Amino acid sequence: MPAEPADGGTESALETRGLEPVPDGERTGRVRELVPTWVAANISVLLLTMGAGLVIFNGLNIWQVLVVAAVAPVVSYGMVGLISIAGKRGGAPGMALSRAVFGQRGNLFPGALIWVARWGWETINAVSGAYAVLTVLDLLFGVRGSTPLIVVTLLFFVGCTFVVSGLGISALRVCSTWSTYLFGAFSVLVLGYLLFTTDWSAVFGKPAGSTAMMIAGIGTIAAGGISWVPSGPDFTRYLPRTASSRGVVGATVGGAGIVVLPMVLMGAVMAVGTPDLATAQDPVSFIGELLPTWIAVPYLLVALVGMLLINSMSMYSAGFTAQTLGIKVPRAWAVSVNAVISLVFGFLLMVVATSFFGSFISFLTLLAVAFSAWIGVFGVDMLRRPSYDGPALLDTTRTSAYWYRGGFAWQAMSAWAVALVVGLLFTKVDWFAGPLAGTWLGRNGLGWVVGIVTSGVLYAVLPRAVPAAPAAAPERESVAAGSLSN
Repeated sequence: MPAEPADGGTESALETRGLEPVPDGERTGRVRELVPTWVAANISVLLLTMGAGLVIFNGLNIWQVLVVAAVAPVVSYGMVGLISIAGKRGGAPGMALSRAVFGQRGNLFPGALIWVARWGWETINAVSGAYAVLTVLDLLFGVRGSTPLIVVTLLFFVGCTFVVSGLGISALRVCSTWSTYLFGAFSVLVLGYLLFTTDWSAVFGKPAGSTAMMIAGIGTIAAGGISWVPSGPDFTRYLPRTASSRGVVGATVGGAGIVVLPMVLMGAVMAVGTPDLATAQDPVSFIGELLPTWIAVPYLLVALVGMLLINSMSMYSAGFTAQTLGIKVPRAWAVSVNAVISLVFGFLLMVVATSFFGSFISFLTLLAVAFSAWIGVFGVDMLRRPSYDGPALLDTTRTSAYWYRGGFAWQAMSAWAVALVVGLLFTKVDWFAGPLAGTWLGRNGLGWVVGIVTSGVLYAVLPRAVPAAPAAAPERESVAAGSLSN
């Protein structure tokens, strides 16, 4: 099989570039563009529901929620930012760079798991977007949800997502920037309304919960950010290799934090007056009950755009992941697979599932564990890897420098597999409990931390996999690495 071909750049509105590393001449991105990117990745009313869950299920008071909301994005998006540095080093998507770590064949295993995990994330967001449309229709026209209407709203939301994600990085940047401005303005409006209508004595009078529930809450909120870690390089591959690594991490954490912190706090405040918020089957309609129509409708419409962008970003990365699995179609069409899956699973979640919040938290917990094993291995490898061989990333034959033994880097594969099993041993959700879930780590929802530490330590102590020497031909010139100190 020949090496995978290049398929174009990004000068037009439609991005046609696939897995191939971005040439230096096309690396015109700026670090500050990451701020609206990660703001857009968090514009979701689900953060309100999660903030309410911290009060209702975890029993935390407002000060403990503040700590959780501040720490969670630093932890999760700190990891996103660190792994994103690999993008500016190698100029390729995260799961393409992962071939250098796991081998051309070995990468299929974590790649397939991450691709499947994205199905759930995109389904959750598609459902939230559809519920937002249904709520707006109810508020404006009194139209109640029905099965045919659910199908129509899902088709509308997923269709818009497919279009934006198919267009590529330029469209995502433009949409992210404008949605950041709009969402920020309406969030200030909602905050002002809550400031004058909330019973603050009840908010500040709530007793404190346990430290264990705070730790578990940090894990729950951080899980959403952890799901973006393998996608981080996808959004930094157009940065020049000289871009500041500290700036990449700072912009990533800052962009996410300025949304996560106030949204989670708003959800916690809302939960004091609406204790059934976190248990509702519909995670969106409560906004129409708590806010006047003149605020609720435009706020939901802006949030709808945000949720569309979240799914578009996820599908954008999913297209690359599908290509690394050998699906021989352009990236813009690879996302169609995830779009269809979102429609099917979204319908089942809206019509069949009895508890949205329970399904959502269970999914987030398993998602974090599934991604954690990859994060530990890739992170340790990135810290000690001097360069990425661009042509070798695309060459899926035995001639690739990243073929290793039979296409597998057994060190990375072993560390990943062991960490995945160990992480699940400490994990508990509604329908699954590992045998070690009753320990302190398990009770505090730290199975994902166990996974990262296990995979990272194990991979660090195993002998390093040595890639084959690249050919001497000019076309096999290695992609130079950027220093962490840049």
